[in-house]
Amino acid sequence: MACAVAERKVRVAELALRALLCALSALAAALVATDSQTKTFFSFQKKATFRDMKAMVVLVIVTGVAAGYSLLQVLRCCAAAAKGAGGALTSRRSLAWCVFSCDQALAYAVLAALAAALQASVIAKRGQPELQWMGICSMYGAFCRQAGGGIASAVAAGVAAALLAFLSAFNLFRLYGGGDMSGGGGGAARRNGAGATW
Repeated sequence: MACAVAERKVRVAELALRALLCALSALAAALVATDSQTKTFFSFQKKATFRDMKAMVVLVIVTGVAAGYSLLQVLRCCAAAAKGAGGALTSRRSLAWCVFSCDQALAYAVLAALAAALQASVIAKRGQPELQWMGICSMYGAFCRQAGGGIASAVAAGVAAALLAFLSAFNLFRLYGGGDMSGGGGGAARRNGAGATW
């Protein structure tokens, strides 16, 4: 009984994290992709867009992919919950390995794109005096504020992706006998893979 309750909590946590990652990634991609501001300098108009910084382009692509992947995983989790646990242990292990690998790759990609975007935004904010690059946020304030909101959403998405990577690792490796969630008896059912993954 306690094991079934713990299993349900893990499933709900996974579904909630995947939905949160989907929403935060979509928000980050939308905020950064729609970010632009036009300024007039001596009768010349200059438009700042996210395409001016390649790190922001990469962030939009990666967070868009993360949102799409997370949506597919939310649908998979809902379908598995509606269908119920079952299937051969080898097929559950194969699915768990696939989900684990994709979650790990996604977490690394989101965190790498986020690190590059953060570095680009620091240079945009402060400039690089050694190279005589000036910061642009004093001129394009609205652009920088919206980009900052997108990066903040991407930071939260990165945290959610890292937590999902841990959770998918837990879901995978408990199929191999180490994930008795009740803390006592009932480990034999876990070692046999009964109900261990979606």
